[in-house]
Amino acid sequence: MANIKSAKKRAKQTVVRNQRNGSQRSMLRTAVKKVLKALDANDAAGAQEAFQAAQPLLDRFSARGLIHRNKAARHKSRLTARIKALQAA
Repeated sequence: MANIKSAKKRAKQTVVRNQRNGSQRSMLRTAVKKVLKALDANDAAGAQEAFQAAQPLLDRFSARGLIHRNKAARHKSRLTARIKALQAA
């Protein structure tokens, strides 16, 4: 355990941030899974609706550094392509 006051504070902050990051990462994964589940069920409207909910999360968490911006862009691109392909079919 840290002895210096600033190190103790940093340790506390790390615990709080790890908890928050884990929660937000889980929320993001769940949102993306909802889109994928709708796509697998051939539900274009449901997939579009779920994507509209997931897209701001991807943008927000990439801006905050929770995930890399290219990863967010890749997810959005692939999900959009699958939704458009489903709507066209």
